[in-house]
Amino acid sequence: MSVLFVCLGNICRSPTAEGVFRHRLAQRGLSSRVAVDSCGTGGYHRGEPPDARARREARARGMPIDDLRARGLIQRDFARFDYLLAMDRANLDTLKRLAPADFTGRIALLLDFAAGHRGGEIPDPYFGADDGFGQVFELVEAGCAGLIAELCSRFGWRQA
Repeated sequence: MSVLFVCLGNICRSPTAEGVFRHRLAQRGLSSRVAVDSCGTGGYHRGEPPDARARREARARGMPIDDLRARGLIQRDFARFDYLLAMDRANLDTLKRLAPADFTGRIALLLDFAAGHRGGEIPDPYFGADDGFGQVFELVEAGCAGLIAELCSRFGWRQA
């Protein structure tokens, strides 16, 4: 099973989702069952670490993401990942437009997995105030919790 989190630049929302999801999988003893990565649909920040504000928020919550580096979406990602999860509708539309006709995975919004937030978007905090990163983190947590629940139900995984 493999999951790719996708935003525009891969320095705020999608690396936060990658970090949260990895952390929550590890807590449940499920890390070996799911490959996780993140990327951006734009190549603006390739090779850069996540935004300092995203890193600070993640560290404060005990889920450091300092080791992650931004990368762009590549066509091979559609063959490598079962779930491609966008943070907003613009990136969702990009994924759907770029997906090959034979893609058999699921393309969705991360918040489609979060009760009370289905169909919602995770706002881009990049140009906003620092508190936007806390809001992103809360939404990402909700989406990741719902995703883990779905995967456990779908595959009959027991959580440690």
